[in-house]
Amino acid sequence: MTILDKIVARKAIEVAEAKSTISIEDLAKEPLFSRKTVSLSTRLSTVGSSGIVAEHKRKSPSKGIINDQLTVEFVTNGYATAGAAGLSVLTDADFFGGTKEDLHKARVANPDTPILRKDFMIDTYQIYEAKAWGADVILLIAACLSPAQIEELSRKAHEIGLEVLLEIHDEEELQRSPLENVDIIGVNNRNLKNFAENNVNASLALADKIPARIVKISESCISQPETINQLKAVGYKGFLIGETFMKDENPGAKLAEFIAKI
Repeated sequence: MTILDKIVARKAIEVAEAKSTISIEDLAKEPLFSRKTVSLSTRLSTVGSSGIVAEHKRKSPSKGIINDQLTVEFVTNGYATAGAAGLSVLTDADFFGGTKEDLHKARVANPDTPILRKDFMIDTYQIYEAKAWGADVILLIAACLSPAQIEELSRKAHEIGLEVLLEIHDEEELQRSPLENVDIIGVNNRNLKNFAENNVNASLALADKIPARIVKISESCISQPETINQLKAVGYKGFLIGETFMKDENPGAKLAEFIAKI
């Protein structure tokens, strides 16, 4: 069983427990559910945008604890102030140390910045959670979803006003994924089955395979400003980066330095 398999199995249990605690109807009554969302795809496509989607990430299965000493408000507001085009907030507890409260706190601290709920989405219930907790965008990971699931989840996200970031790792995942309700495609340079690899070769290989109408971003394994320029040259508008900034005692300041070198 791969790490991804273990995460998805655990997620199914989490979702079942959540459903028994609060209904979809009650999630839809939460104050943040009715807020007008902010478009991440538009922010990434705006002239002058940094393109950086900066991530709050305490730990990972491969690296262990990255930084669990800072508040989510300090990290995300620092990112927004430094010029991040968007924010990514982990809400998976067991493997990444995130919580739903992290997303809510990030939203309150950054009311006008698009926020991605970074989690392993396998059920439409989680789409309603994301909206109720303050997200603007949800992540769908092709490696752990069937084409039918991608279609169902992306359609539901659009129905309730959320954008969809579909994450792929190779051309096979791209070709089998229904893209009608996908706003952004993210190429994860790190193989989720073993969390290995440390380059952006996957993004470079898939750059011209992604439909032009869809905003494309590169995820993971980006630590140098020069890599951003390399990816921009082949059409990437966004760059999801977490560990590079989270390893610093002041992630926002680290991001500001990074952007200044692009």
